[in-house]
Amino acid sequence: MKIPYYPGCTLNTVAKPFDESAKASAITLGFELEELSEWNCCGAGFPLTNDNIMGLAAPTKVLANARAAGETVTTLCSVCYNVLKRTNKALNDDKERKATINEFMELEYDGSLNIVHYLEILRDTVGFDKVKEAVKRPLTGIKVGAYYGCMLLRPGGEVGIDNAEAPTIIEDLLSALGCEPVDFPDKIECCGAHLAMGKTDVVERLSGKIMTSAIESGAEVIVTSCPLCQYNLDKSQEKIKSSDAGFKTVPVVYFTQLLGLALGQSEDETSLKDNQWDIRPLLAERGV
Repeated sequence: MKIPYYPGCTLNTVAKPFDESAKASAITLGFELEELSEWNCCGAGFPLTNDNIMGLAAPTKVLANARAAGETVTTLCSVCYNVLKRTNKALNDDKERKATINEFMELEYDGSLNIVHYLEILRDTVGFDKVKEAVKRPLTGIKVGAYYGCMLLRPGGEVGIDNAEAPTIIEDLLSALGCEPVDFPDKIECCGAHLAMGKTDVVERLSGKIMTSAIESGAEVIVTSCPLCQYNLDKSQEKIKSSDAGFKTVPVVYFTQLLGLALGQSEDETSLKDNQWDIRPLLAERGV
């Protein structure tokens, strides 16, 4: 089964481990991510004003190209997923705006594309029971905190991957891999997102609070589905460690890296060496 796949900019550059581990895991689980033959940046942010039609141009072009490839498209990046999903809803809710975008872009996009996150394929198409059956290297005893952030869950009425206030989709996946999911209070809080480009103090405070919440709850590893979240969480630990030499950093990895590892991919294939804070000593300690 081939599923049209939109990687987005970051997964084609600094987040290649996210992309590569997901593709390899898909093959093991019986489906294939077929990258769109033509794609562009989604805009990396959904326009928050109703009259910002130009802000919908880039994601609409992605939607149109994806619809030409099939009825469904999947993506991995939380931001890409959020932007595509909300843009599609905005166009379907406002036919005049859709007509304006189509005319301007010289498109005939009808709004009928189904946008699903890779996690939804694992849950709803493959099934976590099947994932568990495919595990070759159970990650037994590894205490993992699932960090959702903002974009994967909210706005609840527009994105809807899971309960926006009490999500479990990543924890359910972690359990299938043999991990011990760790719930922590700040798993759905904002890491600071794009403020990293200009207000690093705000990002360090927000991300530092998230990391402290996870560590105090017992997490030894954090998983995310957002390259920007990973960057901000890693940097916050770097800042904390610079002022507290005794601070014990926690690896922040993509959920697909743990998925790939559990399905039998090697540490090199999952690019674990490329993460800022190395998870490999913990894996060795636990005999994984």
